[in-house]
Amino acid sequence: MPNELIDIITEYKGERGALIPILQKVQEKFGYLPEETIAEVGKACGMSESEVFGVASFYAQFYFTPRGKHTVKVCLGTACHVRGGEQILDEIKRDLDIESGSTTKDRKFSLERVACFGSCALAPVLVIDKDVYGRMTVSKAKEKLTRYE
Repeated sequence: MPNELIDIITEYKGERGALIPILQKVQEKFGYLPEETIAEVGKACGMSESEVFGVASFYAQFYFTPRGKHTVKVCLGTACHVRGGEQILDEIKRDLDIESGSTTKDRKFSLERVACFGSCALAPVLVIDKDVYGRMTVSKAKEKLTRYE
């Protein structure tokens, strides 16, 4: 077991309900939840590997494969969809040569489609990492994306 994992588990030792915070810290450290960490987290929490996986797979915030350096999210809620969100997503998929939910081969970008950010007045919305860009067009989205390459 890597020392980083031991440190995370030790931090929460004996705490009931620590599974989610442990999984969040593991993902923060490794960028995703490596398969071998699931069993170790389960042992630490007194749970089976399948129980830990069941909890982690329920939440969209957890990933089981390595993620890109940058996460690109395109909103496809009603307001964003009506104002061109789908065209923005399609163009980004073409530019990055990946589908939604995937990561580029060089691991620079992961692409996600999101149901709604709750920023409808700014539609269509693009989020790259923690940067929120509103009133996007296809050309503006492509320009924003180049800043992260």
